Amino acid sequence: VVDHYENPRNVGSLDRNAKNVGTGLVGAPACGDVMKLQVEVDENGRIVEARFKTFGCGSAIASSSLATEWVKGKTVDEALKIKNTDIAKELCLPPVKLHCSMLAEDAIKAALADYKLKQHPKKEESEQKA
Repeated sequence: VVDHYENPRNVGSLDRNAKNVGTGLVGAPACGDVMKLQVEVDENGRIVEARFKTFGCGSAIASSSLATEWVKGKTVDEALKIKNTDIAKELCLPPVKLHCSMLAEDAIKAALADYKLKQHPKKEESEQKA
């Protein structure tokens, strides 16, 4: 946790309007943590870049940082398999901080859902009208 907190990886933003960038913004009302995670996906469906901005405690920042490291190089489907329990285990998070790893998992899923929505906007609109 300390390493990812003191030396967070992949801090920053990607162009949220780009078609190949998915943005996930999630928050935990209980503690006030807010996490923005973005992924850039290449034409082969592989995540080539990831960035985050997190307002929260050290565990939330560390969870975000680790999540961006783990999604890079994975396909969208592989990235969806990342679980909060894996993040918590890797960072040795205490039980009181498990919500931070859950936030990171939710941020990954939200970013990938946004990316997928941008790939098939017509399909989603027609489903909503039905």
